[in-house]
Amino acid sequence: MIRYAGNHHRHETDTSQYSFAATENVRRLHRMIPGYRETELRELPELAGRLHVRAVYLKDESGRFGLKAFKGLGSIYAMFRIICRELGLDENTATPETLREPESLRRISGMTFLTTTDGNHGKGVSWAAAFFGCRAFVYMPKGTVEVRAEAIRKAGNAEVTITEMKYDECVAWTARMAEEKGWFLIQDTAWDGYEEIPEWIMQGYTTMLFEAAAQMKTAPTHLFLQAGVGSMAGAVAAAAHETWKNVEIYTVEPTEVACFYDSFAEEDGLPHAAKGSGITEMAGLNCAVPCKTAWELLSGLATGGFACTDDMTEKGIRFLNQQKPAIIAGESGAVTTGILTELDPGLIGLNAESVILVINTEGDTDPENRNRILQAAEN
Repeated sequence: MIRYAGNHHRHETDTSQYSFAATENVRRLHRMIPGYRETELRELPELAGRLHVRAVYLKDESGRFGLKAFKGLGSIYAMFRIICRELGLDENTATPETLREPESLRRISGMTFLTTTDGNHGKGVSWAAAFFGCRAFVYMPKGTVEVRAEAIRKAGNAEVTITEMKYDECVAWTARMAEEKGWFLIQDTAWDGYEEIPEWIMQGYTTMLFEAAAQMKTAPTHLFLQAGVGSMAGAVAAAAHETWKNVEIYTVEPTEVACFYDSFAEEDGLPHAAKGSGITEMAGLNCAVPCKTAWELLSGLATGGFACTDDMTEKGIRFLNQQKPAIIAGESGAVTTGILTELDPGLIGLNAESVILVINTEGDTDPENRNRILQAAEN
């Protein structure tokens, strides 16, 4: 099932912090990270045919830095900025080699970062902590499968705990712990008084969009973005607006935890917590409260928001697996493709000149569940 709510309170929004020029230092850092390469842009002609549009493109983040997700882009840039600030270094000229000088290494090794995550952000923090040589603690909400926690441990240098708290409760608890212990909170959602570091994380995500812009044969007319707390969606939407002023932007969420869809449906121009049960297999999107910065961006930029049941992302996983070669997508990664397999083109005015861009934000971060989905289709 797919639901749609238009955003009736679009407004002028300052996106300059996410422009190509403003994020040059982000790409400078990413290019210096061992293993950096542009992720693949795939064309999906079968899906374009179903929708009767000019083209559908998919940016495949399943291979980013070997983490099976895009999140490392934001974690490593934000951690780099924090380290540079603490060491008194110029972030525009500092390099990973600068940070490996003996005195820098000594000071960095005494730094401790912590965060709450549904999975992929924590993996990025763990990986970045190992890269820079510092400590990290990662806390996960109740219901998290152990395979996601173990993936964070293996990604780098983090101690991981699955808690008995819901995601938003865990975020608040982690923030209190950071303040009490004097550690560095590196959280991918913003609230009043905690905005600078989330913005650095969000700027890190823009690398995906600017890579795609260089790879595409033509500018997109429609952009579909997964929204948990909305940090990725907000950042990529802002960068897209800076690049293609007239692109139509849509958020996509699980029906049972759809804070942007529910906010648009209220039609009062204000952010609202999700109204659903919070039960979804799209673990990376299971976030009930919008990020403050993301809401400020998306409330101005988004044409509307979609909410869908889990069977839509399962359709996306199966569709992408059938491509040649197969595109490996996880539950949060495949949902934008999934709704396109069932979308009525007339609902948002798609036509023969439309060009759609989606992002596969994660690979098989829960291989057991992904295999269950694929096997169920065979039976």
